[in-house]
Amino acid sequence: MTAPESTRQYVSWFRQAAPYIHAFRGRTFVIGFGGEVAQGALAQALAQDCNLLAALGIRLVLVHGARPQIEAELKRRGLKGKYHKGLRVTDAEALECVKAAMGVTRLEIEALLSQGLPNTPMAGAWMRVTGGNFITAKPVGVVDGVDYQYTGAVRKIIAEEICADLDQQNVVLISPIGVSPAGEIFNLSMEEVAEAVAVALQAEKLIFLCDAPGVTDGRGKLVEAITADEAEQVLRKPKRLTEDLGLYLPCCMRATRAGVKRAHLVDRDVDGGLLLELFTHEGVGTVVTRDPLARLREATIDDVAAIVGLIAPLEADGTLVRRGRERLEMEIGRFSVLEHDGVVLGCAALYPFSKDKAAELACLAVNPEYRRVGYGEELLRYMEARARKAGLKRLFVLTTRTSHWFIERGFREAGVDSLPREKRELYNWQRRSKVLGKAL
Repeated sequence: MTAPESTRQYVSWFRQAAPYIHAFRGRTFVIGFGGEVAQGALAQALAQDCNLLAALGIRLVLVHGARPQIEAELKRRGLKGKYHKGLRVTDAEALECVKAAMGVTRLEIEALLSQGLPNTPMAGAWMRVTGGNFITAKPVGVVDGVDYQYTGAVRKIIAEEICADLDQQNVVLISPIGVSPAGEIFNLSMEEVAEAVAVALQAEKLIFLCDAPGVTDGRGKLVEAITADEAEQVLRKPKRLTEDLGLYLPCCMRATRAGVKRAHLVDRDVDGGLLLELFTHEGVGTVVTRDPLARLREATIDDVAAIVGLIAPLEADGTLVRRGRERLEMEIGRFSVLEHDGVVLGCAALYPFSKDKAAELACLAVNPEYRRVGYGEELLRYMEARARKAGLKRLFVLTTRTSHWFIERGFREAGVDSLPREKRELYNWQRRSKVLGKAL
């Protein structure tokens, strides 16, 4: 009996998510979100997603904001918010509004996380939500002649106390309010608190839910991955950034440089966006890392299974000559792989003929879903560099179906006679592969 297409897709997605489920269990994620997410349908969806993450063994720290709630409280009291350079100026009256809005918002989030009604995504759930005086604060002070009064900055995060709560399988909910050693209360920015907590905990991930799909390039296309150095360049063009991105991207950049492994920017309006970003290889937002996610390296014996998976479809349709697993294991030193975020997406092999100062480029294969990303070109350049380093002067390929791809990248057609003698004697005349060469 054949299962419906929707069921097969569900099973396929679940299997693809399995490696991430294994990798994330026991890891610490810090999720920062503004007051817009803490109300209405967005808050309900976030609570359900956090429930699932906690059920999978992920250690969660949630840092919430309350800007719209504070503005509503100011308006209710006949007051008007004051800002300087995007940061709230918190006088004594505004501080009372901050405390009231933060308290109500926190209680509402706790209530959402405490749900457990039957026939809902949170059926049977019971998340213990904790908090505490984890943040020591200091005043921002006077900037450009403006006294920020009760607006503060993070002085210290009491990381060991947060870890103690996480060790008890609690979800830690942090409001962006800090207290000074003198007992003064300060209003802090959500993004600064989330960054400081993630760095103090050396979290696996810092995630911001924001008002945009992520960072986009000059044509408006989503940039799926960006390094901290590249993020710094983007910040020099603020017109490309929404309000949230302008606030959150610098935090992501600093956090990854300070030891947080990944920082993510995810559209708060995409239902399930948090899950899609975390449990699919493509993701739906922008991930910020200290170093590039994609890297080229020489293959090891542990890569054999991934290489088999890449080349098997090409062997089946005749594009590549069939190789047995045993041969691959014996020749693994000839292979290089392209790895993206820990997943092997491409491979290629180099077979040198030292007497002729030449090498055969073979088994160049890229995961079909990533062939338009430019990984094939990256692999080719890497293999050419590897050949040059070995003192070789010429590269050649034998191909039946991809000659145009190589020709477009500098290869030229050549006869069988141009092959090194050892390779010429092994040439398969029934296959009639085209011979293409390129000088290095």
